[in-house]
Amino acid sequence: MSVYEAELVVDRMQSAADGVLSLTLRHPLGERLPAWEPGAHIDVVLGPDLERQYSLCGDPADRAAWRIAVLREPDGRGGSAYVHEQVRQGAKVRVRGPRNHFRLEPSARYRFVAGGIGITPLLPMLAAAEAAGAEWTLLYGGRTRDSMAFTEELGRYGDRVTIAPQDETGLLDLGSVFDGLPEGTLVYCCGPGPLLDAVEQRCPAGLLHVERFTPKAQQTGDDTEFEVVLAQSGHTLTVPAGTSVLDTVRGAGVEVLYSCTEGTCGTCETEVLEGTPDHRDSVLTDEERAAGETMMICVSRCRGKRLVLDL
Repeated sequence: MSVYEAELVVDRMQSAADGVLSLTLRHPLGERLPAWEPGAHIDVVLGPDLERQYSLCGDPADRAAWRIAVLREPDGRGGSAYVHEQVRQGAKVRVRGPRNHFRLEPSARYRFVAGGIGITPLLPMLAAAEAAGAEWTLLYGGRTRDSMAFTEELGRYGDRVTIAPQDETGLLDLGSVFDGLPEGTLVYCCGPGPLLDAVEQRCPAGLLHVERFTPKAQQTGDDTEFEVVLAQSGHTLTVPAGTSVLDTVRGAGVEVLYSCTEGTCGTCETEVLEGTPDHRDSVLTDEERAAGETMMICVSRCRGKRLVLDL
């Protein structure tokens, strides 16, 4: 399936909080943008070897514009600094997508938990839950109130939203979310790794949906050599120990889409036709891992000697 790719114009650029920029992107010719659902993100190509993923946090019904928000991360890998220092209103940026590994499943009840910039994928989810008449609450934490984006926008939801800056209230009170959680309530969480780890420890199995911005520590097997067969070309390649499937495939001249190379964005997801993947990503659910139908070839390997991929 082809992936939408285009140069879009930064139509609007404004501060959403201390250290957070909100960017509204439009097609330069006014063309409609692809449809998307809450939880989707896009790849933003900022330059050679500088590509980042940002959650769409606007209105899915607005096909004329996409909104993203970018947190300035002093210790990041350069993407956020580039946006804050180099991108200006009226500039063009190349984008790909949207993709969605964080879909909002239908439910009568939701609990949403956000930490910092993790509020972005949840914003359209709140609107969708509200429109569907679901019962829901949001617990939203951050370092300080001024650092927390879109708090004014969230004000329209009243007491269903709890704003909890750490310098005012301390660490998030996860007990308020999980103690007495009604049966069948779905939990959606996005934010820093320690928050997601804490939520995973408290949430009943099968109810939690998370999106990670940084890779989760994985328990992995040995990095032994194995073969990968590319079904579309018939080529058989050897993936050496310490080398990824992605690098091996690209080294053989096969072009595939990829971005983060950390197993967090889902761009390189590839269909597995034969063999058992050794999943090392932070995207797939436990059920998807058990099914073994796809894998992230930037980090995952093989539980065995051979994989056949739809490449």
